[in-house]
Amino acid sequence: MQTSSTRRFVLALIALCALGWLGWSIQQRLQDSSSTEPEAREKPPVPVEVADILQGPIEARRVFTGTLEARAEFEVAPKVSGRLQALSLDLADEVTRNQVVAVLDDAEYVQDVARAAADLAVAKASAAEAGSLLKIAERELDRIEKLQQRGVSSESQRDTAKAEQLAKQALVAMGRARVASAEADLEAARIRLGYTQVNAGWRGGSERRVVAERYVDEGEMVEANTPLLRIVELDPITAVFFVTERDYAQLQSGQSAVVATDAYPGEHFRAQIERIAPVFREVTRQARVELRVENPQLRLKPGMFARATIVLDRDAQATIVPAQALTKRDEETGVFVVGPEARTAVWRSVRTGIRDGERIQVRGDGIEGRVVVLGQQSLEDGSPIRITSDAAAAP
Repeated sequence: MQTSSTRRFVLALIALCALGWLGWSIQQRLQDSSSTEPEAREKPPVPVEVADILQGPIEARRVFTGTLEARAEFEVAPKVSGRLQALSLDLADEVTRNQVVAVLDDAEYVQDVARAAADLAVAKASAAEAGSLLKIAERELDRIEKLQQRGVSSESQRDTAKAEQLAKQALVAMGRARVASAEADLEAARIRLGYTQVNAGWRGGSERRVVAERYVDEGEMVEANTPLLRIVELDPITAVFFVTERDYAQLQSGQSAVVATDAYPGEHFRAQIERIAPVFREVTRQARVELRVENPQLRLKPGMFARATIVLDRDAQATIVPAQALTKRDEETGVFVVGPEARTAVWRSVRTGIRDGERIQVRGDGIEGRVVVLGQQSLEDGSPIRITSDAAAAP
């Protein structure tokens, strides 16, 4: 009984192995037959979005942040001390060049002028007296010399007369010197009196400026050279920012720019680079740049935060594609251009140039028509495509 059961089990196992081998053989034949089918079963087209390749101008712009500063500042201060009798200007008032802005009490200085004038009169009278005495001495010397020629006077008499003449000449010279000194004192006193009227006599720049600060009030005692007002020039105004070495080489005097501030959203003010520092600050490794900003209505004020947009580079006739069209294949930068009949994507190697926001300049052969901007990660050169969206490139 055991022998019969064992035989049946062995036969069943053999039959099962035979069936398995037969199934495997059939599967292999089916796979071989399918592999011999032509590769006409093409890969399905890749859905992509495309955009136009443009030809036109493109600019490289950089935005720098900085601060507005007064183009020039001038502090009005008296040259003499005294009580401030009048101060005609206040904060934000407009000032013209050489305008009298303050007056000091001048009573003492008027007296100084009167005293100097009196001293001059005394000096002139003394000089006139010395002149008269000189004439008398000269006549006496002339008389003695004539008498000596006739043998009436002696040599000692002539010497005495000559000495008297020389003494009177010295008195005349001294009198003239005293007159000159008195005249100088009088002129100095008049100048000091003139200093009691304080004017805004700045040099250079525009004829009109604005009061930025007032330091004193009427009635106060002020010393010489004590600031009374700070006057600033606002048209034009100066925008100041700092650049690193990367941007420094691309800037030069005369470059045009536009300046914007938070105070006037959406508005732009014309500007131009006026000065570029020849050295970098050691601490920050940055260089100072100054822009001249037109401010005819005096709307821009010192201390405002400013953004300066400067065109660093420009190409009037460039090939432009959306920046998102760029991709890499084998460490090479390029784009996929839509091929003939819009069914395939063709790989084109490019060199990039100026970038303006989401637009970028490219250089290379065969860059025309349309370019793939979405879906290029799944493409190879010659891959079939299906265009799902066709948008124009950003202007």
